[in-house]
Amino acid sequence: MPLINVIIALIVVGVILWLINTYIPMDRKIKSLLNIVVVIFTVLWLLRAFGVLDNLTNIRI
Repeated sequence: MPLINVIIALIVVGVILWLINTYIPMDRKIKSLLNIVVVIFTVLWLLRAFGVLDNLTNIRI
């Protein structure tokens, strides 16, 4: 995956998260939980994109 695509995806995720946090009225606990979930998924996606978690597809839930 080209580095420019990763940067663009991170910018898009950041802007969407900022828009949600700024303009959608929610309880502070819900916003914190949403931020944590988005950050965890983004970190996992980055680790998989750079090949650190190649075996993640073999895990069955």
